[in-house]
Amino acid sequence: MNGQTQDLKALLLQTNEEFSHLAAEHHVLEDRLHELLAKPHPSEPELLEESSLKKRKLHLKDRMEAIARDFSAHH
Repeated sequence: MNGQTQDLKALLLQTNEEFSHLAAEHHVLEDRLHELLAKPHPSEPELLEESSLKKRKLHLKDRMEAIARDFSAHH
């Protein structure tokens, strides 16, 4: 991530409530995913949760990127 992207993310975290909420949720999911990935022998429900978390994280990241693109286009 370049400096300009980092600056935009920092600005959006401070000024855009939706972006901030999405980033916080993304962080929580990332932490849980790390917990699951650290297990040497995850159960079937944990494997399903892992897959679900990855999809949800991707959705959140896509939405955050859309917000950033929209902000950049209008400012």
